[in-house]
Amino acid sequence: MKNQELAKLLRMMALYLEMKDVKFKPQAYEKAAYSIEALNEDIEEFIRKRGKEGLKELPGIGESIADKIIEFLKTGKIKELEEFKKEVPVDIETLSLIEGIGPKTIYKLYKALNIKNLEDLEKACREHKIRRLPGFGELSEEKILKGIEFYKKGGGRFLLGFAMPLVEELLDYLRKCEYIDKLEAAGSYRRRKETIGDVDILATSKKPEKVMDYFVKFPEIDYVYAKGPTKTMVRLKIGLDVDIRVVSEESFGAALAYFTGSKDHNIKLREIAIKKNWKLNEYGLFDKNEKMIAGKTEEEIYEKLNMQFIPPEMRENRGEIELALENKLPKIIGYEDIKGDLHCHVKWKEKDGGSNTIEEMAEIAQKMGYEYLGIASHTKFLKIEHGLDEKDLELRDKDIDKINQKLENQGLKFRILKGCEANILNDGSIDIDDETLKKLDFVIAGVHSNFKMPKEKMTERIIKAMKNPNVDIISHPTGRIIQRRDEYQIDFEKILKAAKETNTILEINSYPDRLDLNDINIKQAKEIGVKMVINTDSHNKDHMKFIELGIAQARRGWAEKEDIINCWPLEKLLKFLKK
Repeated sequence: MKNQELAKLLRMMALYLEMKDVKFKPQAYEKAAYSIEALNEDIEEFIRKRGKEGLKELPGIGESIADKIIEFLKTGKIKELEEFKKEVPVDIETLSLIEGIGPKTIYKLYKALNIKNLEDLEKACREHKIRRLPGFGELSEEKILKGIEFYKKGGGRFLLGFAMPLVEELLDYLRKCEYIDKLEAAGSYRRRKETIGDVDILATSKKPEKVMDYFVKFPEIDYVYAKGPTKTMVRLKIGLDVDIRVVSEESFGAALAYFTGSKDHNIKLREIAIKKNWKLNEYGLFDKNEKMIAGKTEEEIYEKLNMQFIPPEMRENRGEIELALENKLPKIIGYEDIKGDLHCHVKWKEKDGGSNTIEEMAEIAQKMGYEYLGIASHTKFLKIEHGLDEKDLELRDKDIDKINQKLENQGLKFRILKGCEANILNDGSIDIDDETLKKLDFVIAGVHSNFKMPKEKMTERIIKAMKNPNVDIISHPTGRIIQRRDEYQIDFEKILKAAKETNTILEINSYPDRLDLNDINIKQAKEIGVKMVINTDSHNKDHMKFIELGIAQARRGWAEKEDIINCWPLEKLLKFLKK
C-alpha cells in the first residue's frame, strides 16, 4: 500500500507551493493528502478500478494532482517536487512541524542563514543569529526554541491512525504465510497509543527461517537492518521500523505480555511474581524451582497471579493492577458498542466543507451498523469551510426531514439527527442565534480561532459557551493537533467542573491527529461523572472508520458504555440531550 508514502509527498508539494506563495494550490494538495490517507483501499487498486476520473472525485484532487498521483505510481517520484527539492534543499517536512515556522519562513532562513534542517535551526537560535534578521527578534527566537522542544517530545513517532492501514496490511500479508501458526502485533501499537515509534510483531512457527524469508519480501520494506533465524528488523518505506520475532508456542503469551508493555505495567507484574517467590519474564512465569507454570497465553499468566485479565489499552500502571487484584476492573467500552456518530460534515449546497452528501454519509453509517447519524454542519463564522447561517440550517433541516421520511417509508429503523458545530467566539458567545439552536436535535460548539488566548480567558470563554442551555457538546475540548499544535492554555479541572454543573458532554474526537480528549483527560472526566461522546469529525465518508481510534482512546481512559452517550440507543440519547 503506497497511500502513506503518496500522502507524504502531496503534503511536501503543499509546503513548497506555499513557500512559493502560490495561491489556493497548497490547500488542495493538503486536502488531497488527507483523502489518500483516508482511503479504505490501496491507491493502486483504487485507480485500477476507477481510473483517473475516480481519483478526481476525491476531495482536493483535480486534473493536475491526479496526473501527479499517476506519475508517482508509475515512476516512484513527482518530477515537480524533485525540482523544488533541488532548488531549495531543506528538510521542509520536519521544519514545518515547528510551531511558528511556516514554509515562507523556512525559505527566508535558508536564504539568509543557509538553514537546511532542525539541527541548523536550533544552532542558529542558540547563537542568536535569528533575532538579528529583519522581521524577527528575541521573542521569535524564543518561540522557535520552544517549538523545537515541543517537536522533540513527539518527533520520530507516527500517528497511530495514519500508520494503522499499512501495519494491518503487513499483518494480513504475514497471516497468509503457511509457516506461521500464531501472530500478534505488540508494543505501543497493541496498546493503541496515539503515536507509535515502531512496531513489534510476535509469531510462532516450526520453521522460523522460512518466516523470515517470507517477511523480507513484503513490498513496502525499504531496508533490512538485520535478518536472523528467529528475529528480523526492517524499515518500511514510510520510515517506520518493524521487528518480527518467532518465539516458542509455550512462551507466546509471556512474550506477548512482555513486548506489549508498558514497561511500568510489566515491572509491577514482576514485583507481584517476586512476592510469590516466582519469576516472570518474556519466556514465561516460573516457580521457585524454575518450573514453568504459565506462559502459553496472557490470560493464564494473569490468572496465576490471581488477577483479572487487563486489556492491553489499560496497561499503563495507572491503578489497573491494583483493581485487577481486587477483581474490580471497569468493564471498558468495546469496539462494537457505538450506535452512532454525532460529528459528521457533509456537502450541502457546496457548504459545510464535507465531500459527501447527507445520503452518502447515512448509507455508510447504516453499513457500520449504526442506529443514527448526526450531521454537525459548520456554522457561519468558519468561512474557510463555508459555514451555514441560520437560514441555511433551516433549509438543510428540511432536506434531512425528507431523507428521514424516505428511510421510514422503506421500513428502516435509522435516523439522521439535525445538529451543527457552532463556533465559540472570543467572548464565549455562539455564532448562531439561540432560537435556531433550540430547534436542532443537538448542538456541538468548538473553538476554531484565537487559540493563543491566556489560560484564564480561554477557560472563561469555553465555560461561558457551556452555560448556554442550547449547547450540548464541546468539540475537541483541548484543541491540540498531535505533533503540530499543543493544547490551549486552559484550567481543565474548571472545565470538568463546569461540564458537570451544566450537563455538557465532552467530545473524544477520533480524527488521527486530534484524539482529543486524551486518555488522561478521559479518565479524569469519568471519575467525576462527566459524560463523553466519541465522534469522528468526518469530512469524508472514508473518515468514519476513524471511530475505532476514538474507541481505543476511550478504552485507554477506562471509559465504560454508560460514560459514552453514543453507546446508548436513540431514545435514551435524545432524552439526555433534551435535559
